[in-house]
Amino acid sequence: MLDDFRNTQEEEEYEEGTVQANIQPEYEPQPTSGRFLGMTPFQRFIIIFLLFMLTCVLGSFCLLVTEKIIPPFF
Repeated sequence: MLDDFRNTQEEEEYEEGTVQANIQPEYEPQPTSGRFLGMTPFQRFIIIFLLFMLTCVLGSFCLLVTEKIIPPFF
């Protein structure tokens, strides 16, 4: 009884392997355009520049509030 199960399992694996070998892929991969999140390099530069400026302004403000630096006109 168990031998029959083993034989049927081996036959099914062989049949599945031959069928899948003949299947062609449904799509061909498209070459990427080199864009990150759909932005051009100049757009990415502007975003990074704005983040840099925001970090500088907030960092300076934090130093002023904690009195780690004092402007010369005070």
